[in-house]
Amino acid sequence: MQPNQLTKYRWMSVSLVLSVVLFALKVVAYYLTNSTAILTDALESIVNVVGSAFAFYSIYLSGQPRDQNHPYGHGKIEFLSSGFEGALILSAGIFILIEAAFSFFEPRDLQNLDWGIVIVAATTAVNAFVGWRLVITGRNTDSMALTADGRHLLTDSISSTVVVVGIGLVWLTGLGWIDGVLSLGLAMIIIYNGFHITRQSVARLMDETDGPTLNRVVKVLNIRKSPNWIDVHNLRVQKYGADLHIDCHLTLPYYWDLVQVHNEVHTFEDALKEASNSEVEIFVHTDPCLKECCHYCRVADCPVRAFPFVRDVEWTAANLPLNQKHFVPVDPQTI
Repeated sequence: MQPNQLTKYRWMSVSLVLSVVLFALKVVAYYLTNSTAILTDALESIVNVVGSAFAFYSIYLSGQPRDQNHPYGHGKIEFLSSGFEGALILSAGIFILIEAAFSFFEPRDLQNLDWGIVIVAATTAVNAFVGWRLVITGRNTDSMALTADGRHLLTDSISSTVVVVGIGLVWLTGLGWIDGVLSLGLAMIIIYNGFHITRQSVARLMDETDGPTLNRVVKVLNIRKSPNWIDVHNLRVQKYGADLHIDCHLTLPYYWDLVQVHNEVHTFEDALKEASNSEVEIFVHTDPCLKECCHYCRVADCPVRAFPFVRDVEWTAANLPLNQKHFVPVDPQTI
């Protein structure tokens, strides 16, 4: 098992066990206090349990090797997992919104608020720490499922903090309506968080451009840029879980033999693999250079150069994905 995969398993296991324990504690706090706000927090923890369980399975499945039925691997299950968790969060937020609205018409007698505050405050601190660790680990391992679960726990800790403050105000002031208002506010935060996670999941499932990953690939290409790489275009970067898939066209000198082209493509692929800590699959289509490429070709002592070198082409996230060779405007008198 790869180190990244082992790290994912470890932290996802922690998240799953923690979600079950914290849910139980919040249920106890609700029965002690009869607080709608604490019930709101407990209901969101149900989503934590289900979401963490599905995320754990998705991480297991995404780590399975490619097979005949899944030639690109199983990594996209992580995007489905985060979307599923986002949908659960949205559902919980809507349910909590309805429950909070009813609490205005049927006020509850709150009790044992001191114990409720202590229990919820303890769960908040643990949630915040584990959520922070999940987000950091998810970013380091390129795991959207882990990152989504971490963000959910962080949002849960924020909402729990609001609950603690609100219950404290009720305890100090005796104004029970604060509990209902607090639940309405938490419901809106939860709905927003669920929508954000679902939106990101759908974007990844539809292969929307991942800006940070594309920028990282472009940066690597510029650092490792070889004079023999005359042009790169039609660059496409897709993520399947933590795995990276890169397609592009690479322009090389047209007079090279097949062995030279083969070796240079290997050098090019090795450079691209530095863009990710996980597995990188690369498909390179080689193009022969044209006379128009001479204006930005840096091949030294080219035996067939038709035009003088004018200037280099800056490779950016804006021009590399274009499906055309790059050209440099030149003075017609120099041609």
